[in-house]
Amino acid sequence: MWRSKKILVTGGASFIGSHLVDKLASTGAEVLVADDFSSGKLENLEYNFERKSGKAIWVTDNLTVIQGDLKERKFTRLVLQDIDIVFHLAALHGGRGYIHTHPADCCTNMLLDQLVFEEAYRAGVDRICFASSACVYPSYLQEETGSSYLLKEADADPFVRDKAFADLEYGWAKLMGEMALRAYHRQYGVKTSSVRIFTAYGPRENETHAVIALIAKALIKMDPYEIWGSGEQDRNFTYVEDIADALLLTCQKIEDGSAVNAGRDDRITINDAAEQIFKIIGWRPKRIHRDLSKPVGVVSRAADLTKARKLLGFEPNVSYLEGFTRTIQWYETNKDKEEVKRNLRRLLIER
Repeated sequence: MWRSKKILVTGGASFIGSHLVDKLASTGAEVLVADDFSSGKLENLEYNFERKSGKAIWVTDNLTVIQGDLKERKFTRLVLQDIDIVFHLAALHGGRGYIHTHPADCCTNMLLDQLVFEEAYRAGVDRICFASSACVYPSYLQEETGSSYLLKEADADPFVRDKAFADLEYGWAKLMGEMALRAYHRQYGVKTSSVRIFTAYGPRENETHAVIALIAKALIKMDPYEIWGSGEQDRNFTYVEDIADALLLTCQKIEDGSAVNAGRDDRITINDAAEQIFKIIGWRPKRIHRDLSKPVGVVSRAADLTKARKLLGFEPNVSYLEGFTRTIQWYETNKDKEEVKRNLRRLLIER
């Protein structure tokens, strides 16, 4: 499927994007990354790059990285030349705090998506796979503490009455991206698909997201230890390598523009996640401060995987314990504690 194909990964230096690039590069594909480094980092791509003199271009073996803004048509057209497959992950994004405080920035994702899709079609790209989000689902389905409800793809179908009610501007932008890809398939026959990503975590993520923030606070021994909200809100935290696998499977097996969930169908509360992290690190705070003034998003979220299992053969393989352990090991190795403190202080000021 991938060998010798020319594949563009937008946002490929980002947290999820870099793990996807690792998998694609290992298959023998010719991979091009387009990233403005607003959230991604070149060091996320752990390769020995040679920089082209005087240009924001880095090259190694079968991987090329180009820095630029995909909201500029000239740049987007440039990186799509001779591309067979596009994985579109580039977006302005962040954790719940970012989504709450940057609504206008989140809206620009619609411009970015439409430009990438239009230029991809004009360039004759064969397949487009879009990184969507669980934020396309209505919040009212996720408001019950301790819920056992699993979000089904049909719960956010914009073509069915009363089903489209996405989570804030970020969610609406993702839903509009999905609609656009279905339209490109219907009108032009482009093979398209969307992956609704549920609460990914793992190495290379930053402190704007829940699991890394919990780990960072534990590693600097924050006491009282801060948890946003009551901590009884739950998530189906999904290890990033499982998400990357879902993206590959979806691009390969879905062509009609439809969306599929990529997550877990079990869940863990924020309080329980923190307790697991304390056990792995071997430290526990004397006091926990639960800040009810902070944004927490939906109360309960987990994915129905019926469609993913049937169409993709997808199954998340990494448990919470194993995933948290791997992430803590990476964080301890790669983060200086003083840098962690600075990052956490900055986030508190920004929010």
